[in-house]
Amino acid sequence: MKRNMEINGLAVRAEYSDKTVEEVFLPLLAGLGRRQRELGRRLIVFLAAPPAAGKSTLVRFLTELSAETPGLMPLTAAGMDGFHHKQEYLRSHKVLRDGREIPMTLVKGAPVSFDLAAFRERLSRVRTERECPWPEYNRKLHDPVDDAVFIEGDIVIIEGNYLLLDAEGWRELKRYADYTIRILADERDVRDRLVWRRAGNGVPQEEAEYMVDSNDLPNVRLCMERSMEGDLTLELTENGDYVLAGGRLP
Repeated sequence: MKRNMEINGLAVRAEYSDKTVEEVFLPLLAGLGRRQRELGRRLIVFLAAPPAAGKSTLVRFLTELSAETPGLMPLTAAGMDGFHHKQEYLRSHKVLRDGREIPMTLVKGAPVSFDLAAFRERLSRVRTERECPWPEYNRKLHDPVDDAVFIEGDIVIIEGNYLLLDAEGWRELKRYADYTIRILADERDVRDRLVWRRAGNGVPQEEAEYMVDSNDLPNVRLCMERSMEGDLTLELTENGDYVLAGGRLP
């Protein structure tokens, strides 16, 4: 199944095999609907993946698939990128990296660059509030926009890099989720995707590669090596599809 989308200002072509759609995505969506009906309240789903593992594209695809397939409950999607600290905060704070203090702007995208306390507070509100305001990250402003959207609906899927991170403060996030999905990916594949993404935003090729190797890849490795298991594990293939790699469908 093929679909053209715009994700964060970039044209993206989502292409998943019929086998993946029929044997993974549709059963996943049907199972989430059943679980929501059993709980009798809003169902919160985490989708955790390293940078450039296709999570935003996958969530958009699942959202559209759920809306257009008879018998499925529609998904509402949200991302944790809206909880980045604002540029003003990043410029005025430093972080210790390799034994020296550097501006937090240089590690933007690392766990320390997120407002974890605000994220936890908002997750608790999503569970209880029928319409909950949610921030979104604006790539033109390079800053989050507060309360940009409202989360509604009975099934909410939240995507982010560190939703399953096994680190102090972060591991407690899992208690907010009713179902968790983890995506695995090959480091070489995501590096190519990250370079393409930065180049697509106008960064020269050589500079894009330097930025990816110095900042993005450490975050990729952190996600891959320090994330807890999900209820379901998918693996990104070289051609952008997904295969089941562990766990169970709901």
